[in-house]
Order: sequence, then C-alpha cells, then structure tokens
Amino acid sequence: MNFIKLPFLLKLALAVVSIIGIGYLIKLGQSILAPFFLAFLMAMLFLPLANFMERKLKFPRSVSTIVSVMMMLVILTGMIFFFGSQISNFSKDLPHLSKQFNLVFHNLQNWVSHTFNVKIDEQLTYLDQGLNKLLSSSGMILGFTFGIFSTSLGFLVFFILFFIFILNYRRILNNFIVNVFNEKHKASVQEVVSEVRIMTKRYIIGLCLQVIIVSVLATTVLTILGVKYAILLGVLTGLLNVIPYIGIAISLLISCFIAFATGTVSTCVYVAIGYVIVHAIDGNIVLPFVVGSKVKINALFSFIGILLGEHLWGISGMFLCIPAIAIIKIIFERVDGLKPWGKLLGEEEKPHKKKKSYKISKNITLKEMD
Repeated sequence: MNFIKLPFLLKLALAVVSIIGIGYLIKLGQSILAPFFLAFLMAMLFLPLANFMERKLKFPRSVSTIVSVMMMLVILTGMIFFFGSQISNFSKDLPHLSKQFNLVFHNLQNWVSHTFNVKIDEQLTYLDQGLNKLLSSSGMILGFTFGIFSTSLGFLVFFILFFIFILNYRRILNNFIVNVFNEKHKASVQEVVSEVRIMTKRYIIGLCLQVIIVSVLATTVLTILGVKYAILLGVLTGLLNVIPYIGIAISLLISCFIAFATGTVSTCVYVAIGYVIVHAIDGNIVLPFVVGSKVKINALFSFIGILLGEHLWGISGMFLCIPAIAIIKIIFERVDGLKPWGKLLGEEEKPHKKKKSYKISKNITLKEMD
C-alpha cells in the first residue's frame, strides 16, 4: 500500500480541524456522552466483582450484571441520602451561621482598628456587605458544587442503562475493537486493549481509594479542630480532590470559611495548616502508592483539561476530564506513534528513580505503584 506524504502545514491543519470537529461533537452529544463515560468508569470499577461472580460463583452474565447494578444503586442512594441530609442540616443553620459570622467579623474589625489605628470603616463595611451576600447565597454555592450529584432523571436513566449494557456486552465491545483492525495487527491490538483495560481498572479503583482516604484524613483533621459539619466538609474535600490542585484549594476555602464563621481566626489558620498536611500526604504517599505514577498527569494539562471539561460539559466535565485524560495518556503510551503525546501529558521522568517502600509489619510492605 502506497501512503501519500503530506506537507507539515497540511497535516497540522488537518489535525486542528479534526480536534475542533471532535470537540464540537463532544459538546453536541453531552446528554449522551457524559452518562456513557460515567457508566464506563463505574463499569471498570465493578468489573472485578462481575468477573468474580461469573468465574468463581458460576453466575450467568445477566445475573452478575443485575447484582452489580443493585450494589451500585445502593451506593448511589446512600450518597444522595448522605448529602441530602447534610445539606438540609446546613441550610437550617444558615441564619445562626450568618449571625455568628457577623459577630466574629465585627470583633476582627475592632481588633484591626485598635491595633493599627487605621480608619478603614468604609472599606470594612463594604467587605462586610459583600461577605454577607456571599453567606446568604451559600445555598447557591453548594448547589453549584454538588450539581453533578443532583443531575436530571434522564441523566440517571441513561447512566444506569449504559452501565448495564457495558457490563453485559463487554466481550462484544472488546471483540469489535480488535476485529476493526487488520489480521496482522490483531495480536498487538488485543494486547493494547488488555493493558488499557487493566490500567484503567486499577486507576479507577485507586482514584476511589484516594477519595476515601483523603475524606477520612480531612474529616479527622476537622473533627480534632472542632469544626462544625466536619463529615460533610471532609467528604466534599475527598470528592473535590479528584480535580488536581484546584479541588483542594476550593475545599480549603470552603472549610476555612465555615471554620471562621463558626469558630475563631486561629481555628481557620489551623484548618489551613491541616489541609496543607493532608495535601502533602496525598501527593507523596496516597497518590504514588494507591493510584500509581504512570497515570499521573502534569499540572499544565490538568488545568487545561479542567477548563475544557467545564466549557464542554459543565461541572460534570470538571470531574470527568481527569479520568478521561488519564485514559488517553494510557492509550497514547501504548501506541508507538503516539508515545511522545503520552509523555507530554505525564510528569517528567526522573532517571534511576527508586520506588519508595514502607515496611508496616513483617508480612506487610507498602510499595509504590507503577
């Protein structure tokens, strides 16, 4: 077969047009693609359970799929009930929080005036009014933050249907991807598909474990410091931590705001220090040992992905863009012609870097993942 060699500028133009076209199609198909991709991630999470039921317990494919769906619905219902009850309690305390915040803020205002002898009454009054408006609209802020969890009924229906279909017809989908290519490439394509499936499954499981660990750490810190709504803020921190760098900063601001409104300035400072420690533990221990370094995305493309995800799919796009980029990176690193792009998305490789390991006991050693 003779391949036509195109000039570089023409290839660049075709690549740009293709990217714009794909982006437009992704934006256009948001109502279908967003629940499909979320269902794909959840299917990868429940795939080990489905395989266990089919191979060890000899369940039919349909039965293992139904059991997986029921377990997923139980978890989803529990999350909705938890956030609903927590937000309901928070909304009932909004008037009290507003009064308490005004008291703390006016005490701080008097302290600044007496300490520095600076006439800043007008500026502080303006800032006071702005913060009062912010506090009064906190319901809207929380609604924005939890928008992905309060999606429409249609999104939920599509998500459940796609989850069932992906689990039930995973072999057909796998065979289709392999058989699309020529016979001489089938073996290598099957190897790439298997590696991508394994790495994706590990990444999604590791990401869920990271959310749980960070939630527990943040909740523990807030509980020790006596911050109100510690569980809600801790779980919110774990979920927002999926968004690199920006997520932990947003959760830090929210937690410090609540700590300042319900406590003292020193409590707010301690919360900030505690979050820095949690972020350090997450970046140096949780991420390399639970998620792995091969799917770690550098800060530049994480930030670009978050902006593009929000522009294309809104809040759900901000959460789903990071797993999407990680999966694209996994695929690129296993295709010869796309390896440079995969390295571009990842962190800089350090030569001769030894894997970290921590010996917990005689039989348990925690080793850094690939």
